[in-house]
Amino acid sequence: MPPSSPASGPSRPRLGLFLVRYGLGAILVVAGFVVLVVNPGGFGVDGFAMAVGSGLSVLMLNWLYRLSVKSDEERVDEEQARIYLAEHGRWPDDPPQPPRRGRPGRRADA
Repeated sequence: MPPSSPASGPSRPRLGLFLVRYGLGAILVVAGFVVLVVNPGGFGVDGFAMAVGSGLSVLMLNWLYRLSVKSDEERVDEEQARIYLAEHGRWPDDPPQPPRRGRPGRRADA
């Protein structure tokens, strides 16, 4: 899937990508609890620790990746806002200034 451009907006992840991103970690965590329930002593505790640890690692790595991608998108948005500021003299979120009254180049108190 091509990366989403800022102009096109965020794209929806496909089901397979979602399952790999979150389902794999969730399956490993659930498998750890199943191993612990099936064999509560010896191998069950070791299997629980390995499965839950690896599942949480997968989930955390995916979260960190998504966090880094989001910061890249925020940088692009910031750069576009700075370009807008250079062209229009105001930040894109600011309301437009009302036009000044009177003749141009002349002060009102003079």
